Amino acid sequence: MHPYFSRRTVAATALATGLALTLTACGGSDPDAVNAQGFPEKLTLAAIPAENSADLQASYDPLLALLERETGAEVKFVQAPDYAGVVEGIIADNVDLAFFGPFAYVVAGVNGAAVSPLGAVVQEPGGEPGYRSYGLTRSDNTEIDGIDDFAGKDVCFVDPGSTSGFLYPSAGLIEAGVVESGTEQAVAAGVNPVYAGGHDASALAIAAGDCDAGFAFDTMVDETMIASGDLEEGELKKVWESETIAGSLFVASNSLGADVVDRLRAIFVDKANADHMRGAGLCEGECRITDERAWGVVPATDADYEGVREVCALTESDKCKG
Repeated sequence: MHPYFSRRTVAATALATGLALTLTACGGSDPDAVNAQGFPEKLTLAAIPAENSADLQASYDPLLALLERETGAEVKFVQAPDYAGVVEGIIADNVDLAFFGPFAYVVAGVNGAAVSPLGAVVQEPGGEPGYRSYGLTRSDNTEIDGIDDFAGKDVCFVDPGSTSGFLYPSAGLIEAGVVESGTEQAVAAGVNPVYAGGHDASALAIAAGDCDAGFAFDTMVDETMIASGDLEEGELKKVWESETIAGSLFVASNSLGADVVDRLRAIFVDKANADHMRGAGLCEGECRITDERAWGVVPATDADYEGVREVCALTESDKCKG
């Protein structure tokens, strides 16, 4: 097993229990404890890593500083072990704000989390939110040239709640006739699934030969891991890609109240971007937000995620059923 994949995955597993306990016990805002600016005195923002990062919070620090400046609230960041933990935290009123992949956002609604979109992330000014999932294998693997060749192979996924790391790949496998549905049981009947826990870990396991093939989102493979030196140019070959997926997004719990949610939405859309935060002295240099290294946030509505719901219906994924 590739040492990076092994070390990071074990570390993430070891932290999971403690993080889950932290998430459920941290406590969300008290609607009766309002500061002078009309916001709760405390806000909790939760996210899970796209990478197996030991310091996810560092990529959120400029945003956290912005939120504290604009709301006057104490903003606590919680790194959750999985999508389910964030959803459970919102339902239990222990999480006020969250950063979701599109699938996790849809699943949150299916499971009764009452949330409102604050905005979706984009990679550059004027950009459109959205990305693609890649099906990947080693460049020297002559046995796999398309997603239909994944049948019976060791295949790396990210997490059963991941949009580009499970849901859309499941749809691709169904269309190729490799699996019958997107339930975890059906996927396991068609391929040998390995849940890597992060998009970078999935790509690294493929590169190391620990998985014959697998999935990760586009910019992680095309840009992030090349820039970091974790992958070499041309080390992996793309044998499949999904349709464009609606962008990852920030949401707020409706328990905050409509006025607070509207004011938070304005902060995210108008000020949660690299240009504003750099000008405000909240960060320097490239000044990206989230571990997707987004430039900023643009408006998003619930209707933008109908395509994800359609893929949910196609795959019959366990997660889509609540």
